[in-house]
Parts: sequence; C-alpha cells; structure tokens
Amino acid sequence: MIDQANLLGKAGDGFKIAMRTLDAGRIGVAGQALGIAQASLECAVAYSQQRKAFGKPISTMQTIQTKLADMECRIWSARLVNWHAAKLKDDGHGFTKEAAMAKLVASEAATYCAHQAIQVLGGMGYVSDMPAERHYRDARITEIYEGTSEIQRLVIAGNLLKEMVQ
Repeated sequence: MIDQANLLGKAGDGFKIAMRTLDAGRIGVAGQALGIAQASLECAVAYSQQRKAFGKPISTMQTIQTKLADMECRIWSARLVNWHAAKLKDDGHGFTKEAAMAKLVASEAATYCAHQAIQVLGGMGYVSDMPAERHYRDARITEIYEGTSEIQRLVIAGNLLKEMVQ
C-alpha cells in the first residue's frame, strides 16, 4: 500500500495520469520534430542557393523548387496541428487525439524534410560534415519515442471512433 502523502491524484488513477503525461510529451516531441524539419529546410535552401549547375543556382530548377515547396507545406501543416493541440491543453480541454495527430504529422514531416534535404544536397547530403545526415537520424527517432507512428494512428482512430458515435 502506498502512503496517502505519496499519491499523485486518486488511488487507481495512475494509468490515467501516466497517459495524460504521455499526451503532453507528444506535443513536446512534435515541437522537436518541427525544429528538425525547419533546420532541414533551411539547410536545403542555403545549399540550393549556393550550388550551381549549368551556370545557375540549383534553386532555380523546378524539381528543387518543388521539393522546397513540399517541405514548407508539410512543416506549416504540422506546426498548425501542434499549436492546436497545445492550445487545447493550455485551455484545459481534452487533447489526446490532437497530441497524437501533432506528433504523427510533425515526426513524419521531419523525416520527409530531412530526406528531401539529403536529396537536394545530393552526395553532399550523405557526408557527416553536413548537417543534413544528422537531421535525418534525429528525425527518425521522433517517429519512435513517445509512441511509434503506428501507435499514434491507433490513438487517433480510437478517439475518432468514440467521437463519431457520440
């Protein structure tokens, strides 16, 4: 038996408290993933403006511009979902589904952006002297801790199905 003075919340609520803590952590992981995604984009933009092919910066090529545009869109989409989850939490509303959504889209955006940065940098993207390869390693772990992407999808679907019944 645990002494009353050492209880967090009510007896029997431990799992619920742990899950709420995990939900809050997912918003933080989403923020971390967004930082990695943004750094990947900035790395790709800077390199594409300096690297020349056929006498002009590769940033003028449509394929590179498409990659950069897709990176920017995914970052902003994930950022907005994360802000929404954080606002719900701050306002004292339920945020389990939204935290899972934030972590899912932000971590997958980070991995996507890091991968695209490596593509923009070409062979230089794989060199450990460049930040792009570290961004990729850092991004991948955000899809794993605080619940894998597969677990986030289960949390989202479970909550969605409950909401749609009500």
